[in-house]
Amino acid sequence: MVSVRRSQRVIMEDVKGTIFNIQRYSIHDGPGIRTTVFFKGCPLRCLWCQNPESQTFQPELFYNRERCTGCGRCVPACPEKAIEIVEGRSRTDRTLCKVCGACAEVCPEEARSLMGKTVSAKDVFVEVNKDAVFYERSGGGVTLSGGEPLAQPEFAIEILSLCRNAGIHTAIETCGHAPWETMERVLQVVDLVLYDLKHMDPVEHRKVTGVSNALALENLKRVTRESRPALSIRIPIIPGLNDTPENMEATASFLVKELGPSIPVHLLPYHRLGDSKREQMERTEPSLGIVPPGDEQMEKLRGFFESRGVNAVTGG
Repeated sequence: MVSVRRSQRVIMEDVKGTIFNIQRYSIHDGPGIRTTVFFKGCPLRCLWCQNPESQTFQPELFYNRERCTGCGRCVPACPEKAIEIVEGRSRTDRTLCKVCGACAEVCPEEARSLMGKTVSAKDVFVEVNKDAVFYERSGGGVTLSGGEPLAQPEFAIEILSLCRNAGIHTAIETCGHAPWETMERVLQVVDLVLYDLKHMDPVEHRKVTGVSNALALENLKRVTRESRPALSIRIPIIPGLNDTPENMEATASFLVKELGPSIPVHLLPYHRLGDSKREQMERTEPSLGIVPPGDEQMEKLRGFFESRGVNAVTGG
């Protein structure tokens, strides 16, 4: 049985936040079978982001063109007159759209949907607690991902506290770009931190994410010094952006010198999921055109890190 640990803080179940998905049966976001709660809003703008719908805090309209039959029901439903039928498919003028969701409500083919909704911490807990039997049997639990959970700290802390009081193992996936005070509070109520490292060079990090890496690296070192909770490092491998020999060498050196050889490091291959999502958001920026790394390339990188004394594996 999962042991029940009681939090000494007062839990405010009605604290609200914004999420865009609750994914069941996740097996790459921590140990065992997990339910992953995806938070909306992130301080980074990674060029390769696999969840572009997570970047802003506001709901966003998704449009699946392949599902659209051109029935036209969305046209009169839009109060902003932002939709028209062009060549048998609906088209949205995103400069006029206020993301009210009226078009999604009347779409019979579910070609239109809103990504993002405001819910309470209790709402989330009730949903994830439905899978408690799977957590117990597999040694799994609940993971907060995103987006960035630390961008909604009160909401994240309440969910983690509710789970902890129920004896559910908790984890967060974070880029670490948050005030240390926020990070320190979350550390009190989480069992595992999955910490992303994007790039070691501060100039390049700003180019590919929009922010400096100074805060994230300093927070990571402090988490390590705290010796709690459990920690795993995640490194997305983005060919042409962060997989250069110089960056890999700098990353391995940092991991060994600052964190030590016992911290597990997961090398995560880039995939194109973000491209299809950007299409559904009708964004106009071109695809990065990056070819995902193959198994041989990932194994070579794993061997490189291992040769430098890093406890590295491929995949989540």
